[in-house]
Amino acid sequence: MKLLIIEDEKELLDSVVKYFQGAKYVCEVASTYKAALEKVDLYDYDCILLDSTGTIACGWPTTKP
Repeated sequence: MKLLIIEDEKELLDSVVKYFQGAKYVCEVASTYKAALEKVDLYDYDCILLDSTGTIACGWPTTKP
C-alpha cells in the first residue's frame, strides 16, 4: 500500500513514517500544502494521511477535531 503523509512537524512526520515503514507500507511525504498537491497530481496513492489541525490543510475539506 502506498501512503502520502502530509505533516509539517518533522518529529511527528518521522515517527509516523517509521511506524508505517515498519509495517511494510511505502511512504511518501510532503511538509507543505503545495508539495502535497504536486505529489497528488503526479502519483497515485492508496491512502493520504492529512495534518488537519494546522494551516497545511487550508483548501482541503477536513473535519473539525
